[in-house]
Order: sequence, then structure tokens, then C-alpha cells
Amino acid sequence: MSSTHHDFIYLNEPDMIAAGVTDMARCVDVMEEALILLQKGDFRMPGANGMSHGAMFGFPKEPEFPGMPADGPDRRFMAMPAYLGGRFGTTGVKWYGSNLENRTRGLPRSIHLFVLNDADTCVPLAVMSGNLISAYRTGAIPGVAVKHLARKDARVLGIVGPGVIGRVTTEATLSQRPDIDRIVVKGVDEADVQRYADYMKPHFPHITIEGVASEEEVAREADIIIVTVTTDPAGSIGYPYFKREWIKPGALMLLPAAVRFDDAFVADPATRLVVDAWKLYEAWAEEYGDQCYEKIGIVGNRWHELTAQGVMPASKIEEIANIAVGATPARTSDEEIILYSAGGMPIEDVAWATEIYRNAIEKGIGTSLNLWEAPRLA
Repeated sequence: MSSTHHDFIYLNEPDMIAAGVTDMARCVDVMEEALILLQKGDFRMPGANGMSHGAMFGFPKEPEFPGMPADGPDRRFMAMPAYLGGRFGTTGVKWYGSNLENRTRGLPRSIHLFVLNDADTCVPLAVMSGNLISAYRTGAIPGVAVKHLARKDARVLGIVGPGVIGRVTTEATLSQRPDIDRIVVKGVDEADVQRYADYMKPHFPHITIEGVASEEEVAREADIIIVTVTTDPAGSIGYPYFKREWIKPGALMLLPAAVRFDDAFVADPATRLVVDAWKLYEAWAEEYGDQCYEKIGIVGNRWHELTAQGVMPASKIEEIANIAVGATPARTSDEEIILYSAGGMPIEDVAWATEIYRNAIEKGIGTSLNLWEAPRLA
């Protein structure tokens, strides 16, 4: 075999499952590692600020050319590349397209493919089905907050927006607080709640799942609250809204999607604000300006606006990595209300993809494909 010979592996979705992509407890631990490496600076992401989410394009509302798709709900293509150091030491890119109409075709809203590369030679190591990588790492990032910040005696979980990301964030929460025995769910309708229950019951048969009619009911009941609702085209006026008086003392709120609070509650010294990585919100502010929160929905962007306006100091914002390594205290009391904003970054995909790739190699999972014996244009 020549020194230039190179094979890579292809992992379809069943291969990914066999290699452990749905092991949520492990994913939470790997995401914790990734966030700590991010804070140390042992990573690379795109953009002039080095913290860009990726490169995205959409379509015009009225295309001029035949065959070009028209804009629609949640319709876009995006590439999310990154390098992550530490024990990972790999580079990869998640490439996906999104179209809400896919749900009428029996397809996921977003369809993901992940390519993992050797960071030195640049050769591909694997081409991987990416939907489960993306979903599980998205759920696991809030799981890191549950690990360190949720009350140990939490028994009731609440969720607003029980779709795919709501399900995996539930799995992450239950991996860290297995004593939870009740879930209260606010969906768009009864069928939405039932789909969530049908998915969860086989995995967690001991848990009671109840539908409720409002965000207020969720907030008053739950020790941990998940909000996973798609950004509203109308902006923040359409986001799920929570009043301070509704929220149970000691609650942890997991916020990887659109949500709205009163600014006075957010700025109150008694309200604790934690993010996945503050630099991400600084980068978003550079890219989107004063419409960042309205366009993206993730509440950490509103917190960034409040610090820029002088409403509250930037020192009020804490990063989960500092809490994970013990540099900042975890929960300080059973009454403390903590809001956790999670934006999602390509280093997370690289971390989980690398873990699953190495599992697959160790277990002999996947299809080996030849790139070349010798490159023709070296």
C-alpha cells in the first residue's frame, strides 16, 4: 500500500447509533470538556471574530429565476466548521439544509451531514450522518447546566416546546437528575403533547407526563424548565413569556431557543445569569447589530444588549465552564433562580463527532471508502 493511500469511513444513522451517538450521559460529559476547551482558547471557529456560528444563506421571497426555491419558514442552508483541541485535535464541518415543510413529507426539518478531518494533513476521517450528532449535542449543552446548577432534589420538569430539541434536552436533564418523576408539558396543541409523551414513555416509563395550557402553569410547577420554541417571525413579541412571579423559587431555566423575560427581572441582582460562552453573544452582536435578539431569539443576546446599554454590568454574566472547573460557585442556595442561555457552536459538533468516530473505529463500525491510492494532482 502506498504512503499516499487513504481510506475514510462512512457512518449512516444506524452506524451512528451503534457507535453511541444517543448516549446522552456521555454526551453531557463531552460537551462539558468542549466548553472548557473553548474558554481556554484551544479551538478555532470562522469569521473575523473567530466565534462565528458559520456561513448561511437563504432564498428570496420571489425568486427571479426558474427552479430557485422561494423563502419559507425556517428555510436556509448553512455550513458550520470548527477545530477543537485538547484530546480531540480534529477539524470538521456540519453542512445542513432546513425547510419547515419537510415535516409534511415525513422528513426532519433540518437534514445534516458531518465531515470530520485530520487537522494536520486535512484528509477526511469520516463522513457521518449528522442529525443525531446535532440533536444530542444541542440537548447536552443544557445538560451541563443541569449537572452543576439544578437542585439535587428536583422532581418536576417543565417543558415549553416539546419538539425534537425539547426531547433531547429532556433526555439530557434526566441523565443528570434521574429522580425526576413528573413532567408538565406546554405544546402547541394536544397532539404535540401526545407526540412528546409517546416518544418519552418507552424510555422513561416511571415518569408521569401531563399537558398544561400555559407557560405560567409550567413555571409554577417545575424545578427545571426547558424552553425550546422556534424563533417567531414577529420577533420577541411572539416568544414564550415568563413573569418573575410565576417562576418557582430555586428553578433552573434551560434556554437554548426563543424566550422573553422582563428586563427588570433579568437585571435584578438576585437573578443569576449563566451562558455557554459569552464570546458567542459578542460575535452575534457584531454580525446582527441591534436586531440580534429579535432575529435569533436566544435570550443571551438580550442580556448582551442590556450590558451594552448599561442596564446591568457584564460581570453579572457567568460562563458554565468556570462553574464546571470550580472557579465559580455552583448553586449557592435552594431559592436561587438561574437562567441558562445556550446558543450552539460548531466546536460542539466536532467534539461529539470525534467521540463517535473513535468509538466506531474501536468497534469496527462503518463502511470503509477509498479516497485515492495516490492523488492525481498532488
